[in-house]
Amino acid sequence: MFQTTKPRSRLGSALYICELIYHNSVRAVRKSHGNAFMAIFMNMLQTIIFVLAFYFMFHILGMRGTAIRGDFMIYIMTGVFLYMTHTKTLGAVAGSEGPASPMMQHAPMNTAIAIASAMLSTLYIQVLSLFAILFVYDVAFNPFVMSEIHDPIGAMAMLLLSWFSGAAIGMVFLAAKPWFPTPVSILTTVYQRANMIASGKMFVANSLTPGMLAIFDWNPLFHTIDQARGYAFANYFPRNSSWEYALWVAIVLLMIGLMGEFYTRKHASASWSARR
Repeated sequence: MFQTTKPRSRLGSALYICELIYHNSVRAVRKSHGNAFMAIFMNMLQTIIFVLAFYFMFHILGMRGTAIRGDFMIYIMTGVFLYMTHTKTLGAVAGSEGPASPMMQHAPMNTAIAIASAMLSTLYIQVLSLFAILFVYDVAFNPFVMSEIHDPIGAMAMLLLSWFSGAAIGMVFLAAKPWFPTPVSILTTVYQRANMIASGKMFVANSLTPGMLAIFDWNPLFHTIDQARGYAFANYFPRNSSWEYALWVAIVLLMIGLMGEFYTRKHASASWSARR
């Protein structure tokens, strides 16, 4: 109750905010289980199951012929990991603590820290899952898998762009959620489920007709997955997608989301929780 606050320098304030984001990110990662290792493993398990499910689905349906010539597992992972990173980040940001959350009653806490923590905790889990699966695949199945990735830095950049675009779309949903909680929750779920197909992780953009391409090219995730495969495979040149489109769409949506969140925060009310 009786506390004195000392003025901090800009560097001190930045370090303090980073510390708050770090602790809240750890809380977000560990909230599924009390044990830190099990919490990380449970988050990784879903990604591993997705990779294996798509691997066997391609085998059973005989769709391996539609893949790019090269390592088939890399083809699967460039689709699944970018999809999982995008949708998981969107869900985490859209579901983060809003201005009326009880967590905001604590003085150092604010919505910016909650959003940043949701973003970083999801990115941490997805990158950790990526390297864990690549390590197991490299040791047990294909010892030359890392050398087969044509441009790993470019492929990693597309993963980060998928993460950024998911956070931007999640910001728009987060800003609108207090005003329309039920419709926004439904739209969030519909968008995540629709991306099972609309993300284009099961095919490449170069194989689509102009009519089919028009159905998918609105989606920034479709562009990042196709561009990631261009970086991962030396013999694939994506000509029907653009990472610049995904970047600009993400920036525009992020600005809209930030403006909406600022307006929502100014009109926050504790009674909003009764509307959910």
